Amino acid sequence: MSDRGLTHLDPLGRARMVDVTPKEATHRRAIARGRVSMSPETASLVARGAITKGDVLAVARVAGIQAAKRTPDLIPLCHPLLVGSVLINFRIEDSHIEVEAQVDTVDRTGVEMEAMTACSVALLTIYDMCKSVDRSMVIGEVALWEKTGGRSGPYRRDPTDTLDF
Repeated sequence: MSDRGLTHLDPLGRARMVDVTPKEATHRRAIARGRVSMSPETASLVARGAITKGDVLAVARVAGIQAAKRTPDLIPLCHPLLVGSVLINFRIEDSHIEVEAQVDTVDRTGVEMEAMTACSVALLTIYDMCKSVDRSMVIGEVALWEKTGGRSGPYRRDPTDTLDF
């Protein structure tokens, strides 16, 4: 935790939205990643485009983009931002699909929550599209991997960090 304490609490301990009006608008980017583990058969069906509900990754990509734009509607103290760009990418492995969400803006506060929300909703959408063939799927390892811009400066997760829970 920073030496500034809990920024979303007022002096009496009540929740508040942080005042970002004095800050200058700067370019900010955040990248979040997560994965949904599944049977190899399910991963193969997704890769072949053979899931009966449709194109899993296309739907998950649109869901992630929409989620990034709606983040302040879901996270109570999150500032509404002008989201400039959302990129959702996938990597299909033998028994999981990795999702990476990148969000960019020029604004007064960061887009970490937008990237994490985009990644999470894309993962949930994959689960929803595939649940008829595999109810044993597990969503996990959602984490911020990179952020740039803002007063706190850049952050990059060490790629050797394990996210096993």
